[in-house]
Amino acid sequence: MKKLVVNIPTIVAVIALCATVATAGNLVIKGSTTVLPISQIAIEAYMKAHPDVNISLSGGGSSNGIKAIIDGSTDIANASRFIKGKEVKLANAKGVFPVPFAIAYDSIIPVVHPSNSISEITLAQLKDIYMGKITNFKDLGGPDLKIVVCSRDTSSGTYETWEKKVMKKERVMPAAQVMASNGAIVQAVSNNKHALGYIGIGYLNDSVQPLKVEGVEGTKESTLNGTFPISRPLFMFTNGWPEGDTLNFVNYMLNPEKGQKHVEKSGYVPLY
Repeated sequence: MKKLVVNIPTIVAVIALCATVATAGNLVIKGSTTVLPISQIAIEAYMKAHPDVNISLSGGGSSNGIKAIIDGSTDIANASRFIKGKEVKLANAKGVFPVPFAIAYDSIIPVVHPSNSISEITLAQLKDIYMGKITNFKDLGGPDLKIVVCSRDTSSGTYETWEKKVMKKERVMPAAQVMASNGAIVQAVSNNKHALGYIGIGYLNDSVQPLKVEGVEGTKESTLNGTFPISRPLFMFTNGWPEGDTLNFVNYMLNPEKGQKHVEKSGYVPLY
């Protein structure tokens, strides 16, 4: 299993050299619901320390965040996946040059209702469930319950990571219940003994039961060392090299004593 590697010290050093003093202004941040909890905590603390800066935040999915960077309706795009080649071409055609900043690491954790007796699953079993080939938890050594499959919408970076690492480009079955956010999947699974879904590690709570994948538990350690099979970095994208308030906020997010503390507080995995 290859480790996730991002040259963070170099990025931080370059940003520090380019840092400018923020002037009064407004920032708009759009995109991934996975990155949403990190952003919410960080923005609250940042605005308290910088009362002259107002920041608006909305979700909608990674694809919508990147689309907003391309059409100029956001300063920062939150994304739980890397930008696609076709998105780069579209952006460049409009004079937009997206710059990525890894701000955290994440694992996508399969979850079931807390009453479910299963505790682990394989990638092959997950693929078969989401293709409709396995339809009952008893086939996994669990209770005799028909599986209600919960998945994310196609604009989600979480869905795209799931499609790549679990589905291997196979399509999720049409009968799957499609949901617009990690929070919606948590709610659905916590209220339905038949449900199985997947969420970012920062959304785990006692209302759902996480499953080991290939015998590996999704933790901070297994995310950082790459042993959990469904791990990924989380990003913020800017249009070109950031300046002013945008630069200062990106700097804040990468700071080990500031933004990275908020990453940890929100349940995700800091870079350092």
